[in-house]
Amino acid sequence: MRVPVVHQQARRRRARYARLLWNGAEILVTLGVVLMLLVVHQLWWTNRQAREGAERKVQALEREWEGDWGARDGEGPAAVGGSGSGGGSGSPRDGSGSGSGSRRAPDSASASATDTATNPRWTQAYAILTIPRLDLRVPVAEGISKGNVLNKGYAGHYPGTAQPGRAGNFALAGHRNTHGEPFRYINRLRRGDRIEVETPAAVYTYVVDRTLAQTSAGDGGVIREIPRSTVRAGYGYTDPGYYLTLTTCTPEYTSKYRLVVWGKLGSMRPR
Repeated sequence: MRVPVVHQQARRRRARYARLLWNGAEILVTLGVVLMLLVVHQLWWTNRQAREGAERKVQALEREWEGDWGARDGEGPAAVGGSGSGGGSGSPRDGSGSGSGSRRAPDSASASATDTATNPRWTQAYAILTIPRLDLRVPVAEGISKGNVLNKGYAGHYPGTAQPGRAGNFALAGHRNTHGEPFRYINRLRRGDRIEVETPAAVYTYVVDRTLAQTSAGDGGVIREIPRSTVRAGYGYTDPGYYLTLTTCTPEYTSKYRLVVWGKLGSMRPR
């Protein structure tokens, strides 16, 4: 009697193929789960962590400033204005001694009040950025380091550019996606929208003036003292002033190009 060797070999081959297919399917499912977890981590968890951390930092800055001013008030006028006259001439609280609540920015470098945050340390959070249209309120830190600034959900100040309220260009960067994505919707800003920058001494209100929807990632002209694109002719300014620049990546979920929003200083009110 002959043994059906051929059929047995065929069954063994089919069994091997089935095992290979099963193992391959397990690997694909495992990879899919890992990728899904990575996406969840990037798009949800990093946002949650960064937003909560940024909110805590904003609250900490507010408490610090309130406590600082409360302590100074308790020491009397001489501690603030450097004079026992009670007029507070040169006081950081009002910037002029007049005690007025708000005023338009002058045309000279005297536009900014005496501010203790003019020389922040590297990665130090020293101001608060508020954009009412976007319901956004985040810390501003010195530098644009990803690990120590941007990935915390902060807006990062470009080193070498002007500080808040100073003549020149106060330039900021922020993530558009992941890690709090504070600048995700700055493309929705329109001319006339308010942007506030709060420091220990004053609140500076900038007014959105122009938008550059897309430019090269290497277009350094947009953050110069007089911001003007070196890639897109006609976008930017030609005269000195008090500018604010917001930059982020575009299109969303890429870093190929940059989106730019420009504003001008409209007013300053002492804290």
